[in-house]
Amino acid sequence: MELLDGKKISNQIKEEIAAEVAEMKKRGEKVPHLAAVLVGNDGASLTYVGSKVKACERVGFESTLVKLPSTISEVELLRKIKELNEDESVDGFIVQLPLPRQIDTQKVLMAVDPDKDVDGFHPVNFGKMALDMTTFIPATPFGILELLERYNVETKGKHTVVIGRSHIVGRPMSILMGRKGFPGNSTVTLTHSHTKNITQITSQADIIITALGQPNYLKAEMVKDDAVIIDVGITRVPDETAARGYRIVGDVDFEHVSKKVSYITPVPGGVGPMTIAMLLKNTLLARERHMLKSRA
Repeated sequence: MELLDGKKISNQIKEEIAAEVAEMKKRGEKVPHLAAVLVGNDGASLTYVGSKVKACERVGFESTLVKLPSTISEVELLRKIKELNEDESVDGFIVQLPLPRQIDTQKVLMAVDPDKDVDGFHPVNFGKMALDMTTFIPATPFGILELLERYNVETKGKHTVVIGRSHIVGRPMSILMGRKGFPGNSTVTLTHSHTKNITQITSQADIIITALGQPNYLKAEMVKDDAVIIDVGITRVPDETAARGYRIVGDVDFEHVSKKVSYITPVPGGVGPMTIAMLLKNTLLARERHMLKSRA
């Protein structure tokens, strides 16, 4: 069994991006600028956005954190997004989810300029991804592809089972794993809460990508020998023995499943660090595109 070490690979990617940014500076070019919109004080969101800002510093990007109160109206938030769309100094920005109840998330994501949508959530970018066109791939699926590629995990002709059909991970992964090229060319089964006989399906899978958010859902008896396991789940489970009073657990019963498989991502330290690295990669791509556009 080999660990798909997201921490190690994400550090390599950050070093590569930092080297590109250093070259941009040498040429006197503007460095990439990522903005993050944070509404309210959700603990997990604060941590996540904080790590994105730190990652920007590390690679030499400019970053802006736009903090807004949880009481903000939808109209005010849409006005702020319009400002960011029109701000030529900002190459890409993200709106941290979840948003408060009074705000229509879909309306907000639709308002983001597709050319600055480095999260890859806008329907224009999602549609381009589905059609195999150049676009921003959502950061978590992009990170999974990168892990598979850098560990040279064979995907052609393999049976990939995706558990969960969210727009952020499950649905895009099912499209990307079936596309032409590497990683891809696999036969994909997308499963969800209404799927019957799920163990029968997962036990035939060469690759399982699970993004459910249910701790230890995938058991050893659901997995065949030498399968490849990508665990996107991340849940805080109370644990009095841990310093913080909780521990982070994935969707996979790691202790037992890891004994049967060829590759597996740990939680934490697997897909999570890759998500932030690929967000930086998308921001670099946005900067390069904006530069080409300005020269045209």
